[in-house]
Amino acid sequence: MLMRGRRLVFTGDGKGKTTAAMGMACRALGHGLPVLVAQFIKGRDTGEEKLLAAQPGLTFLQLGLGFLPRTEGPELARHRAAAQDGLQRVATELVAGQWRLVVLDEICTAVARGLLAEAAVLAALERAQPETVIVLTGRGATSGLIAYADTVTEMRCVKHGYATGIAAQPGVEW
Repeated sequence: MLMRGRRLVFTGDGKGKTTAAMGMACRALGHGLPVLVAQFIKGRDTGEEKLLAAQPGLTFLQLGLGFLPRTEGPELARHRAAAQDGLQRVATELVAGQWRLVVLDEICTAVARGLLAEAAVLAALERAQPETVIVLTGRGATSGLIAYADTVTEMRCVKHGYATGIAAQPGVEW
């Protein structure tokens, strides 16, 4: 089955960006399409990795070191190096062309926080095979990433449990 390449961005300060992208991964797998999920920033042990990494037809790459520190320093420099190494790995996969859906989870955040240069991300994405569907997620999608996409959805936070002191929970936030 030949697919038309699509470019989607799920961004905003609301919950559901990764969840929407993982839903697309499940949908593609249900149609027998090969899927690559690459998570930037997030650390190991996410629910989506535990489930999806075991699915035939899906490759799951954990490229991040976990949640980002708020300030510049040696720790953020380690995250930057991991993100840059991860982008190189993803670029190689995009050129190979074996994937029909590629999810780059939290890559928008990686660009917004200065871990990756927007130009470098766009250059890697432009090397993808034309029929590949690419999904970018994360807060703060830059104008270049938005312009690149044919579909952009902004998740807007109306109310979140964090504001009332509810901690992040497995199965809900990760």
